[in-house]
Amino acid sequence: MSNDFEADNYPIDQAASWPAADIARSWERELPGVRTESIEIITPIWRIAKVLADDRRRTLAKLGIDPSTLDLLSVIRRAGAPYELTTREISRRTLVTAGAVSQRVARAEREGLVERVASGVSRRAVGVRLTDRGHELIEGVVRELLEHEAEVVGVLGGEERRVLAGILAGLEGKLVSSED
Repeated sequence: MSNDFEADNYPIDQAASWPAADIARSWERELPGVRTESIEIITPIWRIAKVLADDRRRTLAKLGIDPSTLDLLSVIRRAGAPYELTTREISRRTLVTAGAVSQRVARAEREGLVERVASGVSRRAVGVRLTDRGHELIEGVVRELLEHEAEVVGVLGGEERRVLAGILAGLEGKLVSSED
């Protein structure tokens, strides 16, 4: 697969001309006493997240799927056989509201990607199961997307990826647990 993630598509030079350390120093000068230690961490993460989100949207558009459908089908596929979850479990795992899950399920159901089934969890619970078409679509999309994104992070060496993954997991764990 070719690497469509090219620096020409992004204002990398512009971002590099405003390093986070310079932004922090500017705020320290302009608002003495204001805490700026977050800038050198959050600003690059935010910028990288934007670049990656834009790239993912373009990649998914080429693959013929939108991000919310990818999210829905992925969470069900990752659950393993029989590739079924309750709407409540989908909401919990995707961090979206029950209303958003309902809309996503309805859209995917119209496209023949999922079907609603009686859940074995409780009588009131609704199960959402991948159809053969949904199963085939998500596996093909995930294979292509992960190959592409492996190339994107391939600019980092193996040890750099390992260390960064550990740091980000630690930060995410602390931030997510503080929301509870």
